[in-house]
Amino acid sequence: MTVPQSVTARRKFMALTRSPSCWDPDSECTIVFAQPSAERELWLDYVRGACESYRKHGVERALDMEALQSGADTVIFAACVNDAGRVVAGLRGRGPYQSADECHALLEWSGQPGQDAVRKMVTDRLPFGVVEMKTAWVADDPDRGRKLTSAISRTPLHALNLLDIQFIVATAAEYVLKRWLSSGGQLATKIPATPYPDGRYQTKLAWWDRATFANHADPKQLSMFFTEQKELATHVDDDLTAGTMR
Repeated sequence: MTVPQSVTARRKFMALTRSPSCWDPDSECTIVFAQPSAERELWLDYVRGACESYRKHGVERALDMEALQSGADTVIFAACVNDAGRVVAGLRGRGPYQSADECHALLEWSGQPGQDAVRKMVTDRLPFGVVEMKTAWVADDPDRGRKLTSAISRTPLHALNLLDIQFIVATAAEYVLKRWLSSGGQLATKIPATPYPDGRYQTKLAWWDRATFANHADPKQLSMFFTEQKELATHVDDDLTAGTMR
């Protein structure tokens, strides 16, 4: 990917200044998009669930506990909230990056084949806006698990719009990413897997591109995304009409 000189100038990206939400009828959950400082209790519930989930799967060492406690490096997080008011799935976004060195994926490929290629992929996309999705989890629920995964896999698409950026990058074990790519993400097939957080896993890299995701998304996922997008836009319009930004 070659970046035209005219777009390499540093640009200012939008910040999330409200907490819009939408309803997912499949999982029967409300999906909330927020910043940790604006929705502190929701953030702490999301962090609680992440710690429990990662600990249960023996990968808690992959968590940045300092970042999770403060939330300072998180520009947006998405939380699926059930009818009891508990967060049952979520993820968070870091960025938009100004340098590839900020990207956690480079740490994951440290000393591994493909690190230079990861750096180049990130660097080439920086002028257009890159946010990295981290700390994704879904509660172990035999009835809603798959539906929650489908719901949370659409949240990067909404982050693209809410933050006015073009690219989302994420890393996960390949078998996990396959479930998430239904929303239009593309696996970086030329980047070899890295054994992160340990040798039990073969972690891969994937991208969501605001300009092309619709070409690759599952039709049902795409339809649900557009429905959610309309609802999110309504919430934003209501805030503006009322003269407030939550």
